[in-house]
Amino acid sequence: MGGKRKTEDGRQKTATLVLLYLAVCLFAWPVQAKYEGGTGSAADPYLIYTAEQMNEIGAHSGDWNKHFKLMADIDMNDIAGTDFNIIESFSGFFDGNDCTISNLSLSSTGPDNTGLFSTFGGEIRNLGLIKPDILAQGRNTGSLAGLLNHGIITNCYARGAVVSGGYSVGGLIGLNSGSITKCWSTGSVSGDAYVGGLAGLTDDGTVNMSYSRANVSGNKIVGGLVGKTADELSVVTNCYATGTVEGDRYVGGLVGQVEQGRVYKCYSTGSVSGNRDVGGLTGLIRILGNVSRSYWDTQTSGQPTSAGGTGKTTVQMKKMDTFFLDGWDFYAIWTICEDMDYPALQSLIPAADLDCPDGVNFIDFALFANQWGQDSCNPANAYCGGADLNQSGTVDFRDLEIFTKHWLEGLD
Repeated sequence: MGGKRKTEDGRQKTATLVLLYLAVCLFAWPVQAKYEGGTGSAADPYLIYTAEQMNEIGAHSGDWNKHFKLMADIDMNDIAGTDFNIIESFSGFFDGNDCTISNLSLSSTGPDNTGLFSTFGGEIRNLGLIKPDILAQGRNTGSLAGLLNHGIITNCYARGAVVSGGYSVGGLIGLNSGSITKCWSTGSVSGDAYVGGLAGLTDDGTVNMSYSRANVSGNKIVGGLVGKTADELSVVTNCYATGTVEGDRYVGGLVGQVEQGRVYKCYSTGSVSGNRDVGGLTGLIRILGNVSRSYWDTQTSGQPTSAGGTGKTTVQMKKMDTFFLDGWDFYAIWTICEDMDYPALQSLIPAADLDCPDGVNFIDFALFANQWGQDSCNPANAYCGGADLNQSGTVDFRDLEIFTKHWLEGLD
């Protein structure tokens, strides 16, 4: 009996050891990495290299509070319309890493919040959208986010955007209740009400050091940069708009209606047209709204009057003193190619824009070509007049790649 019991005990111990061994092996077995790697933490973000991986984010709601980093320029051309998984309530961190997402195409019949991110409450930085095409019927439509819900967006842009929606429509953001800094948009934006080149409706949000060159059209409350500022905490500062603006009521070159909040040190130059409460800079300012130290071009806008701001001729608008004498900062924020262009934001000048006039064109290419092959670039010579774009010490094909990426930027 004793021998049999010992044998049974031995078998049980062996079985237990086998199970423990299997458990250890199974738990230690490498888990297939999500996306292209990373764990989603701040120190180890999920890595996105392809359009398919970008589309995966919208299918994994458990990752919407995680950290992501875009590792390459991607083209969404093959994932369009209903095939794209819209990222809904995102509260994480998305680092664009100075990369771009091209040809994003979205079409929505839903009531609210259409964009690459439907509702965004986290942080996005250093991301470019190239030729996004966004069509929606409801409220809050933008190429980057339909609703910026107390999130932060820094150094992002939409180039060549086509955005159309109902209420609160913007080239980048539909409804802004967050912070937009150092962002810009070009293309066209259209909607019914609260329509802006960059943001449709700015509620308890801010727009700072940003611009729009988009052409904007709508019915009421239409602005070249922002359709409406609607809260006492709304602030639009150090911004400008240059696109055409068309509407029926409450139409302005920069902001359609300043209901509440503040517009400060901004300007607009685009053609403005409408039927009621139309102004070169702002269409209407209500009692709790304030516009100061801001200007519009009376000639290019076709508007001799505005509810707020000061009208100047084109010649005056291209003089530094017009703005400098009113306290504009031409040391850290603004710069100007005097007598050639309007003021520009230093932080948003394209990397390949080597000299006046504004924009990356053949003048810049000639300057770049003149420095080709130089291998002694350093801070003392401004990195070969700026041609050493990656500041490696040599003007080579890596710099040409950067230059090409920015070709004609600042002109459209």
